[in-house]
Amino acid sequence: MMNMFDPELLRTFLAVERAGGFTAAGRLLGLRQSTVSGQVARLEQAAGRELFRRDTRNLALTADGAAMVGFARTILEAQEQAERHFTGSRPTGLIRLGASDDVVGRELPDVLLEFQRTHPGVDLELTVGLSENLKTRMAAGELDLMVGKRLPGEQHGELLWRDRLVWAGRRGATGFEDPVPLVTYPPPSLTRLTALRALERAGRPWRVTCVSDSQLGLRAAVLAGLGVIVHAESLLPADVFAVDDPGLPSLGELEFVLVRRHRVPTDPERALCEAIAAGAGRVRASVAGGRVASAVGADR
Repeated sequence: MMNMFDPELLRTFLAVERAGGFTAAGRLLGLRQSTVSGQVARLEQAAGRELFRRDTRNLALTADGAAMVGFARTILEAQEQAERHFTGSRPTGLIRLGASDDVVGRELPDVLLEFQRTHPGVDLELTVGLSENLKTRMAAGELDLMVGKRLPGEQHGELLWRDRLVWAGRRGATGFEDPVPLVTYPPPSLTRLTALRALERAGRPWRVTCVSDSQLGLRAAVLAGLGVIVHAESLLPADVFAVDDPGLPSLGELEFVLVRRHRVPTDPERALCEAIAAGAGRVRASVAGGRVASAVGADR
């Protein structure tokens, strides 16, 4: 049974799962395809279960293979932690990080830069997308960490900061007539959901003039005058400004959160979480400073 947990076999198995085939995994590992196939066969023999379902064109995990993915990662991570503890070696590994588009556009690059300076042996796999889609991938075990958004009152994740949502457009944009022209992410975007709910409560008709799954696309549409977006105030893209239009309804807040996998984090994951929390502290200070400035302006 001990051969089932041979680290070499487990690493090869994970490489095949990640690359989607024996030949591609061989290129990643610097091994011949026959060697890779043989090592996976040895792992299947030791486990007494088929881990991959093969045909002439496709390679897919069986149910036992999907379970082995989790076991293999846990075993290899534990081995790496033990080796680091007893040898004092520099941390290595891969962190699969998911982040919402607006976070990537502002605070996250500085956080990742500092993390890479202190953990040069750790590789990052960054997935950018809508928070709800990232949450689904976290639940499926496809991500290790996620920085994204949640609606007030939701419980998943650790709160990093709260941000006011604003209607935003190009400089000088104001006085939008019905139907309100809306530039938005596709469903299941939380800012889209918030915008539509607010407009419906206010009895304002609307039409979606542009949909984009990237912040660059939304910014281009706004600067082209196609409409307004709903966005976290502290993370507004360059050249996009909060709209001063009393005819548009209040939007409330969104919460930015850190979501972790339900297991003991590796040392690099713990360090990245600390770096993300430090970056969130800077955002919180910026948000608080902006609100103080707004209050002072209102008093005048």
